[in-house]
Amino acid sequence: MIVCLILITTGAMAQSEKDTEIMADAQKAKSTLIATDAGLETYFDNASGYAIFPNVGKGGLIVGGASGNGVLYENGTAVGMTSLKKINIGLQAGGQAMIQVIFFETDAALAKFKQGNYEFSAEASAVVAEEGKSENASYSDGVMVFALPKAGLMADASVGGQKFEYHPFPQ
Repeated sequence: MIVCLILITTGAMAQSEKDTEIMADAQKAKSTLIATDAGLETYFDNASGYAIFPNVGKGGLIVGGASGNGVLYENGTAVGMTSLKKINIGLQAGGQAMIQVIFFETDAALAKFKQGNYEFSAEASAVVAEEGKSENASYSDGVMVFALPKAGLMADASVGGQKFEYHPFPQ
């Protein structure tokens, strides 16, 4: 069953009931991130765009992976849905759920993400969202990532990249 809803808070059209749930979770995740580190509000306000993944699950035992669905925002307005997948190999054990947000400093960095099949290299790392951590964070190639663990415990010293897909809302 396809449900088409207009979300007043974002001005975007959700394409399915699942999208609507992810969009609501993304708004809650944004509030949680700002409550954890108030300095993140500046990034939300000033970035050309950002992708929020409210429920990223990761786990592994030597070989691991992660996946999650999220929402891409441009100038504060939801413009489409996105997903992430990660496979890695290395010293790791356990499972964890987290919130992840990717900030795009410039229109060019955001446009690159929107082209689809975007990847982070193995060297890309996320700043753990804690009070005051955003004060010293900096963009790398126009991109910055924050992660906030929600549940679980994972020891991870692995190497691997993340791959993203983007699906814009119909105009």
